[in-house]
Amino acid sequence: MGLSIRAYARHRGVSHVAVKKAIDTGRITPLPDGTIDPVGADAQWAANTTPTRRSVIGEAKEAPQVSAAARENPQTAARPAREAAEPPTPALSSGGTSLLQARTVNEVVKAQTNKVRLARLKGELVDRSQAVAHVFKLARAERDAWLNWPARISSQMAAGLGVDPHFLHVALDAAVRQQLQDLGDLQPKVD
Repeated sequence: MGLSIRAYARHRGVSHVAVKKAIDTGRITPLPDGTIDPVGADAQWAANTTPTRRSVIGEAKEAPQVSAAARENPQTAARPAREAAEPPTPALSSGGTSLLQARTVNEVVKAQTNKVRLARLKGELVDRSQAVAHVFKLARAERDAWLNWPARISSQMAAGLGVDPHFLHVALDAAVRQQLQDLGDLQPKVD
């Protein structure tokens, strides 16, 4: 059986609201009976607290505990000072990710967003919908040019070859439409 929330708050030198908030956010995990194991919770508190907050909390709240330990046994008082100098490894709390991991992910997302925003401002990125619309417009203009080509060229070719102009126009038109149909069946990927 561990300490109550208020007793653990007195142990940490913080308010009971801060302890409740730490439990709600997953910074510390209570025992199944709702009490708090002070040793385990202290380790979780240290691992899941950001360095800036840890230094302020450590200076303001934990200084009396170290001095009390120094009065009891000077050798054990030197040990926490050395341990506090080592940066704790971020541990997963039972609720999922730690506060440090969540902030790291947030900073990575911000950096990626800023990178995309900067590329857009430099003109290195284009709007996808505008690019698709532009390609569609170009493809339609090319298709229309090919569909009009047999009507423009069939009479000149028929005169040069000595064949019926209408027959040549119908043959060229059918060939061009078949070619355009074959090209239209291709499904390009725009990913």
